[in-house]
Amino acid sequence: MSCEDLAAFDPEVWAAIQREEERLETTLELIASENFVSPRIMAAEANVMTNKYAEGYPAERYYEGNVYVDEVERLAVERAKELFGAEHANVQPHAGSQANMAVYFSCLKPGDTLMSMGMSQGGHLSHGSPASFSGQLYRIVSYTVDRETERIDFDEVRRVAEKERPKLIVAGASSYPRAIDFEAFGRVAKSVGARLMVDMAHIAGLIAAGLHPSPVPWADYVTSTTHKTLRGPRGGFILSRAEHAKAIDQSVFPGIQGGPFMHIIAAKAVAFKEAFTSRFKTYEAQLKTNAARLAQALAERGFRLVAGGTDTHLMLIDLTQMGITGADAAVVLDRAGITLNKNSIPFDPRPPRVTSGVRLGTPAVTTRGMREPEMDVVAGLITEVLARPHDPAVQKSVRKKVRELCARFPLNKRPT
Repeated sequence: MSCEDLAAFDPEVWAAIQREEERLETTLELIASENFVSPRIMAAEANVMTNKYAEGYPAERYYEGNVYVDEVERLAVERAKELFGAEHANVQPHAGSQANMAVYFSCLKPGDTLMSMGMSQGGHLSHGSPASFSGQLYRIVSYTVDRETERIDFDEVRRVAEKERPKLIVAGASSYPRAIDFEAFGRVAKSVGARLMVDMAHIAGLIAAGLHPSPVPWADYVTSTTHKTLRGPRGGFILSRAEHAKAIDQSVFPGIQGGPFMHIIAAKAVAFKEAFTSRFKTYEAQLKTNAARLAQALAERGFRLVAGGTDTHLMLIDLTQMGITGADAAVVLDRAGITLNKNSIPFDPRPPRVTSGVRLGTPAVTTRGMREPEMDVVAGLITEVLARPHDPAVQKSVRKKVRELCARFPLNKRPT
């Protein structure tokens, strides 16, 4: 079905798609977990492989007619293994949370102790939040960041591990702006007889480009999404040591999922191939440079950055001294065409639906082709809005400036 056919058959859905395209084209996308895929990946997502029910694994399917989907899954697996230097890869998880669930189910039983970064410190829901299956099935113990430096306190990590004796330690975060020492986590896990899982969803692209230390040499399991900095389709994957391969594969299927999304696996294969290119490595370097420049520009304008800045693609702003909550800041910035998300800061006194901070990142604006000078402009626009958050005239004025900036970096002409 062509776009014209869809527009004629279902004008309501088509109109919503068009409005979303216009929103993306005319706003600054600063949500750290969002990005724009290449036309190649979009083509790989929208094809006949969406029709195939492929329960099982290549050459071991429950249905017939899988010869060609087997090809793309094998390509995705081999590319993921080569890209990250892993012994085993499973590319079937529908999302990062499913990848995490599959690891847990492969090595933990209900009630076992799982140790992870506290939610308010930067951890992810699937790392042990009471609202998540992880917090409901397992006994969760947490480590925090140092109150002064707001960086991971490995003395505390060691103390908690020695006291609680977790079966699995989880490293990785949803909103931690500094580089993570995976080797140190590996030493702690080994010292207490625990296995180590690293959730690298946010930093997978930086790791693939050699711009962040890799967890693969130190972890039993590595989970990730394929979007965010990796700039692929929305989905997940798991890397592991060969000794865990059978348990991981059985945990994904038939453990927690049925038929995989073969069109998405095709797009994952394309994304992994893109990550081998010099153009991708240049993009990741610019993404990191842009984040550092944006963090510096915000600090120069009086914002307090959690942990003093960033080593990655994201940063956290503490808005406590500005007298505005993260929730309110996100709303008024969105009205001005700047999209980011409210976020808890370490030891945040406010609840998760309110928060004292916001999280922002540079993956999407870097994909559009923006560089350091534009990061200075973005910092100025954020400052303009938050200096007078209750002034609709300021929001309207900044919205116009955002549109003008975005028009200089159109999505349909973005670098590939």
